[in-house]
Amino acid sequence: MGREILPLTLDRLPDLPADCRECVFWELTPALSSRGRQCPSEDKRGWLTTTLLEWGSPGRVAYVDGQPAGYITYAPAHLVPRSVAFPTSPVSADAVVLMTARMDPRYAGQGLGRVLIQSAAKDVLRRGGRAMEAYGSPGRAGGCLLPTDFLLAVGFHTAREHPAYPRMRLDLRTALRWRSEVEQAVEKLFAPVRGLGARQPQPVGTAHRQDPARP
Repeated sequence: MGREILPLTLDRLPDLPADCRECVFWELTPALSSRGRQCPSEDKRGWLTTTLLEWGSPGRVAYVDGQPAGYITYAPAHLVPRSVAFPTSPVSADAVVLMTARMDPRYAGQGLGRVLIQSAAKDVLRRGGRAMEAYGSPGRAGGCLLPTDFLLAVGFHTAREHPAYPRMRLDLRTALRWRSEVEQAVEKLFAPVRGLGARQPQPVGTAHRQDPARP
């Protein structure tokens, strides 16, 4: 069974679940979201285009035998308008926002979520980031927030407590301990892996040019 992880680009946006392609929860301010957008898919493409040009790919998409199996999205806080709307905001200055992730139920229990988190962590480290932070949901999976239990299971800890929206943090310096184990796991689970080639680290939020149609 062939598996791979590739950067999220405009060409791969259609490989996200239909409701995620139409969702702009993270990409717009609460005020704009509440107005009921006429073309949320165009808003999504516009946000992705801007982010690709300013920061690079804001996510990873996992494929199994060429079929989409899951995805994860993340970006600097200034590119994630919703991130300032929580009672536990803002995220730390050295962190990017882990927005959301979803796995195809057919691949549940195979460690795909953990590998996507690890792949995102390695990407953020290469860009000069020190941490990822997310707003957890104490409830079960669903919606645009990740379950707190899932975040804890993949290495996050509570940075700021809240009964509904705890802010969770993964210090990427601890991810350095994962490197040998992660490399072996990625090679085993996602062979071949493409789109994760080394590049020079950049500070979080530093702009760089990137063709939106390419990884």
